[in-house]
Amino acid sequence: MDSTTRQSAILEQLNTQDRVEVEELANLFGVSLQTVRADLRDLSTRGALSRVHGGAVRVSSAANRAYADRRRQNAAAKQAMAAMVADLIPDNCSLALNIGTSTEQVARALSGHRGLTVLSNNINIINIMMGGEAKELILAGGTVRQSDGAIVGEDAVEFISRYKVDFAIIGASALDADGAVLDHDAREVSVARAIVKNARTRVLICDGSKFALSAPVRICDLSDLDVVVTDRAPPAEFIKAARVANTRILSTADRTDTNESRENE
Repeated sequence: MDSTTRQSAILEQLNTQDRVEVEELANLFGVSLQTVRADLRDLSTRGALSRVHGGAVRVSSAANRAYADRRRQNAAAKQAMAAMVADLIPDNCSLALNIGTSTEQVARALSGHRGLTVLSNNINIINIMMGGEAKELILAGGTVRQSDGAIVGEDAVEFISRYKVDFAIIGASALDADGAVLDHDAREVSVARAIVKNARTRVLICDGSKFALSAPVRICDLSDLDVVVTDRAPPAEFIKAARVANTRILSTADRTDTNESRENE
C-alpha cells in the first residue's frame, strides 16, 4: 500500500471517529510506526488533520478541545466576573452577548433573571438559557463556526443590526494598556462591533490575563464602552485611559477585598 492510499484511508477513519492511534494504524497497514508518523506529518502539513501525542484528531475535534480548554482557564475568576455583570442587568430588559467563555458564564449567572430578551451569535449561550426565566431568546443567523458554536460573518452582522438592545456584553481575546479591545478573527470582530454599536449600555467582561496577550483585530476602544468588568487591577495606563473615556472599571478583586475587610472588623 503506497502513502497516498494509506493517507486516504486515515482520513476516511477520521470521518467516522475523532481520533486515530499510530500503533493501530501501523498494525492495520502493516508498516512501521515511523511510516505512519510520516503520513500523519504530511497530512498535518496539508491541514487535513491535527497531530496529538500518539496519533491524530480531526481538525474540528482539535478546535473543540481548545475551546473546552479555554472554558477551564480562570474558571473561578470568570464565574465571579459573570456574577458582577449579572448584578448590572435588571429584569425585563434586552441584551446581546457575543461568543466567548466569559459571556457563557454571564448567561449562567443570568439564570434567575426574569423577562429578558437575549440576542446572541453564540449557540452555547442560547442552549444555556433555554428553559430558564428569559422571555425571548434570539439566535443570530449566519455561518456557524463548528469549533465553538459562534455564528460569524456578514449575515450575522446584518441580523444583529436590526436590533437595538439595552445592554451589550462582550468578551475579547486581548487588551492593550492604551485601551484597545482586540480579537483574532475579523469575522467574529465584525459581529462584536455590531453588538456594541446597537446597544445603549456596553459592557466588556475580560479577565486580567488578557493584558499579557495580543491580537491583531480591533473590536473597539474604551471610549466605546460604559463598563469594564475584570478580576484584578488593570495597568495604570489602562486606568488612565478609562478615566479619560469616562468608562467605569469594576473588579471582583475589589469586592473580595471589601468582603475580607468586613470579615476582619
